[in-house]
Amino acid sequence: MSFWNEASPAAKKALIAASLGWLLDAFDVMLYALILTAVVKDLGLSLATGGQLASLTLAASAVGGLVFGLVADKLGRTRALSLSILLYSVFTFACGLAQNVWQLAIFRFLLGLGMGGEWASGATLVSETWPEKHRGKALGLMQSCWAIGYGAAAVVVALILPTYGWRAVFFVGIIPALFTLWIRRNLEEPEMWLRSREAGVGNVASGFSRTTGVPLRIVVVLTLMNAATMFAWWGLNLWVPSYLSLPIAQGGIGLSTTTMSMFIVAMQVGMWFGYVTFGFISDKFGRKPTYVTYLVLAAALVWAYGSTREPIYLLVLGPFVAFFGTGYFSGFGAVASEIFPTAIRATALGVTYNSGRLLSAAAPFVIGTLAQSQGFGLAFSITALAFLTAALLWLGIPETRGRQMV
Repeated sequence: MSFWNEASPAAKKALIAASLGWLLDAFDVMLYALILTAVVKDLGLSLATGGQLASLTLAASAVGGLVFGLVADKLGRTRALSLSILLYSVFTFACGLAQNVWQLAIFRFLLGLGMGGEWASGATLVSETWPEKHRGKALGLMQSCWAIGYGAAAVVVALILPTYGWRAVFFVGIIPALFTLWIRRNLEEPEMWLRSREAGVGNVASGFSRTTGVPLRIVVVLTLMNAATMFAWWGLNLWVPSYLSLPIAQGGIGLSTTTMSMFIVAMQVGMWFGYVTFGFISDKFGRKPTYVTYLVLAAALVWAYGSTREPIYLLVLGPFVAFFGTGYFSGFGAVASEIFPTAIRATALGVTYNSGRLLSAAAPFVIGTLAQSQGFGLAFSITALAFLTAALLWLGIPETRGRQMV
């Protein structure tokens, strides 16, 4: 990896920190999707209520992204990163203590605050320390760690859930808190942020249009595009484990917990390659054409996945669904970072990414309700439509490859 050798030591540390933070974020957050069937059964919930809890977490993550974006711009990227990881770790552990739906809802909300804050802090940190020609690759590697975290969560569930139950699975989620110690001791703030702070330029209130010259129209379209992709992603990925593990009489495939977990791990392999290749392809051919290609192919593959009930076909399709249905996320951090200036970059990434997440928060509830009443085939078709909507919205977003960040 010649691009790795061209990076500074500070850039390498920043990428490692942001990548591990995102990996652990995925590990903690996706535990819920993997054990949702067990939680619903034990607490006596409906699939719709299970989806509502997931929607609540996404809504909280939107708030967390906005709050931690401000923290990152005012107090520093590394402080915001540490605090967000600590928050989602502690409250993932707390989910294992919940005795009813209200307690679980509170803990999932607080977990979501930290979940939303980690991405804005980490993506900004990487964007500001890596050179333009390798920025997409670096962010692709960071984003790819979500697949590793998700896969690790699936392995933990396979090992712990059958013997110790869903509460023990959540207790494992405290582990990421230890990583914050390394961040505080080894990570420095980016020089770009330090210079901007000394200059005292920009402010959040006017930053999106008057100060930066970024048209509000672009901000809105960027947010809506991200909302459509997140609706599709969460609507699909939150319910895939349930789709695979629910009994056939309830519309599922009827796989055992261990087999379902292995199917999820296979999908994460495809997801990892999707994340990484997106960074390399978008650095060479541009953000827009790469993004649109991934989204259109994702729509077709998700439709096929929801229309298939043979386990062998689902096993084969899964990695391709994950490759194209997730890999495009590697590009959002680069696009947004190249549009907005340093003084408000973390806040801007937090607003556009997490406002999109807020708008998509209905996805788990909508897809869960449709799956319960109409079946998973129709429910997953809605996520395919969301992918196509996101591809169309790219007509209003400029190409940013090659832009120098200021």
